[in-house]
Amino acid sequence: MFRQRFAQFVFLLLLPVASQGATPERAHIVDAEDYFSLAVVGDVAVAPDARHAVFTETRWNPPEESRNTDLWIVEVNCRQSKRLTFDNASDSSPHWSPDSRYIYFASSRKLGDGDAPPYNGKKQVWRVPAEGGEPFAVTRLKDGIDLFDLSRDGNTLYYTVTEEHIDPDWKDLKKEYGKLTYGHGVNKVGQLWKLDLQSWRAEKLIDDQRVIRQIAVSPDQRRVAMLTTPEDVLLSNEGWSRVDVYDAETGEVEPANPDGWRAGHPTPYGWIDAVTWSDDSRALAFTISFDGYPPMLYVIEWNGDNATQYELRRPDIVTIAGGTAKWRGQGRELCFLGEYKARERVYCISDVAGGKQSGTQFITPEDGVVGAFDFTPRGDQLAFVMGTSTHTPDVYWRQPAGAFDRLTNVNPQVDTWKLPQISIVSWTAPDGKTVEGILELPPDHKPGTPLPMVVEIHGGPTSATTVNMRFWIYGRTLLPSKGYALLSPNYRGSTGYGDEFMTDLIGHENDIEVKDILAGVDAMVERGVADPDRLGVMGWSNGGFLTNCLITKSTRFKAASSGAGVLDMTIQWGTEDTPGHVINYMQGLLWDVPDAYRKASPIYDLDKVTTPTLIHVGENDERVPAANARALHRGLHYYRHVPTELVVYPGEGHGLTKYSHRKAKMKWDLAWFDHYILGKSDEGSAPASTD
Repeated sequence: MFRQRFAQFVFLLLLPVASQGATPERAHIVDAEDYFSLAVVGDVAVAPDARHAVFTETRWNPPEESRNTDLWIVEVNCRQSKRLTFDNASDSSPHWSPDSRYIYFASSRKLGDGDAPPYNGKKQVWRVPAEGGEPFAVTRLKDGIDLFDLSRDGNTLYYTVTEEHIDPDWKDLKKEYGKLTYGHGVNKVGQLWKLDLQSWRAEKLIDDQRVIRQIAVSPDQRRVAMLTTPEDVLLSNEGWSRVDVYDAETGEVEPANPDGWRAGHPTPYGWIDAVTWSDDSRALAFTISFDGYPPMLYVIEWNGDNATQYELRRPDIVTIAGGTAKWRGQGRELCFLGEYKARERVYCISDVAGGKQSGTQFITPEDGVVGAFDFTPRGDQLAFVMGTSTHTPDVYWRQPAGAFDRLTNVNPQVDTWKLPQISIVSWTAPDGKTVEGILELPPDHKPGTPLPMVVEIHGGPTSATTVNMRFWIYGRTLLPSKGYALLSPNYRGSTGYGDEFMTDLIGHENDIEVKDILAGVDAMVERGVADPDRLGVMGWSNGGFLTNCLITKSTRFKAASSGAGVLDMTIQWGTEDTPGHVINYMQGLLWDVPDAYRKASPIYDLDKVTTPTLIHVGENDERVPAANARALHRGLHYYRHVPTELVVYPGEGHGLTKYSHRKAKMKWDLAWFDHYILGKSDEGSAPASTD
């Protein structure tokens, strides 16, 4: 069956980076359905011989409800791409063999109704030849694997499996009633195994009763670094995550982080991100991230059996993207993705050794937005995934001399789209601080006529809207194609504008950032961009929270779309899966600072709302539980009689993953804004005002 299906896709195998003819005319007006034509490039890995790069591509196949991820390979010199995998199996984590002949990857493949591994739908490690062919199952475990890493010499596969562990307290009752769900004490803990790829014998190395969230094998295989937590809930990651190191010579596991190292952090509620080994196997780097505070970059360095941990200095203004650190080549140059004023680049710190470091520079284009990168073993060439203001992300190549080549064009249809006019705008907040945002205008708009404008607010808030072309379900690209201006403010608390700009928000939620956003709206009105009588606001997650805040602070918005937004900080702290977020911004627990929780919660000001509000939420959202959305709907619809609709997406979590749900959100938002901002009525199907 696999061989037959492979033959059916031969015509897809070779794709050039771009057509050889004239540049296509940009005549296509973007619509909601175009969103589902887009492929998304995710991870990228460079072959040791530097001739190829493999990348993951995620694509919708309507009417299938979910996207699927496949592996593709691109030849650097001729820039031809070839598809390697074809099954609905969510392929991920590509690793090259040292001879550049094979690619190892994780995949959950299912064949018919079979329940036998490796085709039982459980995650296994697979291997596919670089020239293409039938994938080979490297692991064939009944319950599958969790994580994996390939040794530098390609002879050993390290992987983890999970098993249920019940803490001693009330163990008998929890085992007797095992189908019930418990608040704590029942965890999926990890075991570390290694598989000899010559003898095919597996050996268990660790069974330490901790949750293993990531593994990294040192090039000499002397040590395996593991990011671990005591429990398998995300809350356990905030303040309890640590780096454990397995020593192959002694068979022992020791925590690498010294006691009390969190005492120097701005908050105890930080989580460790991915760990990475230097080429000489003597240095291990990792980041620790926080809600509300800048990530920190650490190195653990071994001198024999003695390890020393130290923090590296971060570049001014640049915000490190947690979990992106990688060592470059055979020296001690540590690189990472860094955010700088709506751009994202690869930055490198040189001469990292002995607690010291030298200068920092970026090595990717100044105005791009990079999402992933990987070096050749020598470190002289680089593959990276980058989006620009005129195209979705593709794979790029950096030559030793520093020239950049675009290797792929995974979305050629975008070359025919009429794209929004994208620019960075700035304004002055009431306290004198300069704030920036991304402004998108309709493709053919000419200055002089104020436009209906929607304010689109990013989540996080420890995040930022970037200056690349982005088409997603939260307004960018689509609303400008329908004649709206779209302003995406990088308000106080956003990344890429320096530490102070980020931490200004601590203790000031529902205040300082709201003023930043409203000042941006004023600026767009004063500059003739926005019509003050046709304004809307929308956002998801923290953007939904700020939408809720804004409609309680101002009556200027004619329509709002609030997605997965916090309404009450007490509800949020008590029910979300990462409560450190709330504790950090409130500067304490609710019984210590109850006034802070109340001040930051828009629920207490719902009596001031007049804006017609559309509310979206996933039924099973653990990040911003649906209680917030339901309370907002109850307050506005039943008690305030403000036009409102609540849309609950069954089975969804914090993000919408299904085709029909994403399409519904875009259609609802367009109908809502068109009706309440533009005054359109879709033959009576648009919501009617109850004023």
